[in-house]
Amino acid sequence: MENSRGGAPGSKPGGSTSASTSGLLPPAVWRVGAWCAVLLLVSGVAGVGIWIVVTFKTAVTPVLLAILGTALLHPLHRRLVAMRMPKSLAAGLTCLAVVAVVGGAGYIVVSALIETGDQIVSSLKQAGRDLSKHLGAAGTSLDDVASNAKNLLGKFGGTAASGVLTGLSVVGELIATAVLALLLIFFFLKDSDRVAGALRSVAPRRTGDIVEAMARRAYGAVEGFMRGTTFIALIDATCITVGLLILRVPGAVGLGALVFVGAYIPYLGAFLSGAVAVLVALADRGVVIALWVLGVVLAVQVLEGHVLQPMIQSRTVQMHPAVVMLAITAGASVAGILGMLLAVPLTAAAFGVVAEVRGRYESAGAGVS
Repeated sequence: MENSRGGAPGSKPGGSTSASTSGLLPPAVWRVGAWCAVLLLVSGVAGVGIWIVVTFKTAVTPVLLAILGTALLHPLHRRLVAMRMPKSLAAGLTCLAVVAVVGGAGYIVVSALIETGDQIVSSLKQAGRDLSKHLGAAGTSLDDVASNAKNLLGKFGGTAASGVLTGLSVVGELIATAVLALLLIFFFLKDSDRVAGALRSVAPRRTGDIVEAMARRAYGAVEGFMRGTTFIALIDATCITVGLLILRVPGAVGLGALVFVGAYIPYLGAFLSGAVAVLVALADRGVVIALWVLGVVLAVQVLEGHVLQPMIQSRTVQMHPAVVMLAITAGASVAGILGMLLAVPLTAAAFGVVAEVRGRYESAGAGVS
């Protein structure tokens, strides 16, 4: 006989089928299942996104580089616009400034590395021979790596660059990518005020605000990372170069340039450039000077970790070193050196989006309660 209130036998008055079904499992199990479903969905979307980026990397690479360049140059463009300069003219002058600065800095770095490259390699070979007397196979391996450094770099560079622009040389690839990225920087700067409207036109009506907020948070994280990293890299390179010059280490300018470039790969770049500086000092100036160089490198790293990063990048998304290392490893496995350079800012953008969504979720929950 049916229940006199019209419900099925055993059902609670006013209850529902979904409520009775959910009672089969504890609420904690349902929450875990929901989070697992969310993680699977996010992983699937991320996997598809990575596949699209790798498949269309010829077009995606200039866009990503242009976003990083725009984030770095946007403050200069804003100042020019604040001086009542037309946006197109301000964007053009900003691009000319970046060409002059990057071209000049690139010329200095390449010239320094070319002039002191052979000296650095010979110093590394000598350090390998010295270490082989005490470390055996480890020192011999270092000697072999230093002897074949140019061949190794050539092979690695060829492997990393293969398939980007089929049929063109590496120089042609770099020039085409740089020109396209520069043009995109110009348009991104000129039309920066239209980005919010474009995002709102693409997003569904009810999600326009949150999409715009997420985009602004991600861009802010990338902008802060690029400006802070550039300033920190300049300070690190200057301090280490001065220290190497005082200690009369050969190839000090080239080693300083290596430190500046390596600073864009957090932790790993500083470790590798610092190790090269110590080995060069060990080969040419002895153990005592090598220990002094090690002290200079460690002092600069302590200054960076405890003073510069908290002070300069305090407004950006802070990431644990383990997360940074995993991001660099993943970027290297996907796109080689370029992936290592892009991994950290992209991860910072993702952390910014997550922070924005979490903040809105918490504020919504507080409003409901």
